[in-house]
Amino acid sequence: MTSRERVRAALNHQEPDKVPVDCGGMRSTGLLGVTYNKLKKYLQKKGGETKIYDMVQQLTLVEDWYLDKFQIDVIDLARGFAGKPDEWNDWKLPDGSPVKVPAWLKIEQDGDSWFCVDDEGDRLAEMPKGSYFFDQKIWPLYGQDPDNFEDLPDHLKKIMWVHMTDPLWHHVDDKDFYDQVGRKAKELYENTDYSIMVGFGGQFFELGSFIFRMDDFMTNLVLKRPMIEKLLDRLLEMHIEKLEPFLKAVSPYADTIVMGDDLGTQTSPMISPKLYRDLILPRSRQLYRYVRENSDVKVFLHSCGAISEFLPDLIEAGVQVINPVQTSAGGMEPEKLKREFGKDLVFWGGGIDTQRILPEASPDEVRKEVRKNCEIFMKGGGFIFCQIHNTLDTVPPENIIAMYEAVNEIAY
Repeated sequence: MTSRERVRAALNHQEPDKVPVDCGGMRSTGLLGVTYNKLKKYLQKKGGETKIYDMVQQLTLVEDWYLDKFQIDVIDLARGFAGKPDEWNDWKLPDGSPVKVPAWLKIEQDGDSWFCVDDEGDRLAEMPKGSYFFDQKIWPLYGQDPDNFEDLPDHLKKIMWVHMTDPLWHHVDDKDFYDQVGRKAKELYENTDYSIMVGFGGQFFELGSFIFRMDDFMTNLVLKRPMIEKLLDRLLEMHIEKLEPFLKAVSPYADTIVMGDDLGTQTSPMISPKLYRDLILPRSRQLYRYVRENSDVKVFLHSCGAISEFLPDLIEAGVQVINPVQTSAGGMEPEKLKREFGKDLVFWGGGIDTQRILPEASPDEVRKEVRKNCEIFMKGGGFIFCQIHNTLDTVPPENIIAMYEAVNEIAY
């Protein structure tokens, strides 16, 4: 099977020849630039470029050698927009190793911190000394009670996650943006046999917290519900407006479209199921069903934490693929997830815990954990392997290699 055939079989709940593998197909399945450079040094890989295509999380765009060596089956459409040399600047990571970073972002150092600064001079994000990530610094509507959200697009531009975007969405204001998207998707489809993922976003809960700040947003959900409903309706309007031409451009070529909305903590949902069903779910349903009704592209939702209570709702709303499958969170045991939801959901993740096992265990223990989780999730198809969220700087190269060796030895 080709990579694309392998992934498509799994997405259709069929058993492929081997377990499909992802790394960096979207912005929660990759690895940090620091981690990547350590791995290259360990493997004595010379040359090439480490491109940080997600500046917030410091994620690298893995090179072709990585895709080949570790038998990766999936790529991000954003990869097709990352080839212009003049769109990248030289930079150094916190450990001093060299990388390329997006030239369209203004990154300045002040004292021991790095800041991302927009065209108006506002510091939207900070990476303090000792950190490997940028933190949000501005919440555009914190403490405010707007009557309407007609100017929401302007407020969104002040959010770190929106401004510090990937190479694809960096071009969203280009007049021929959707034509570019279609051309790049077609090129990757015709010139590679990878399964193509496309990042869209479509957040409701997350964007609310980014706009108001989490504490303010959570209070507003209960005390200022009419205002929040206006916000959510405006977000839905904006999402659909972009989704319609975007989906048309990618649907002949992409297998999955990535939505995101983190709904869980380590132990429980962030909000009550009732509040979620009253406010968030109706809007998400409209978005996800638009994809289902207008394409064959699978609806992929990234949602961290303990979200098992929400899975029946998400399935009903149109979600077909769930990630990162955080098996270390409350109620997210692999056996339970596969037994209760395996007929309706594809599990994209859950391959190995990245909080404790991947950074702390021995290579043999890593292999054992990978085999155990794969045996549970792979039965009957419906499983694409990746680690649970991004591989951080604390993971030794030996464990990364052991992880891929273990999964790539498994055949159906």
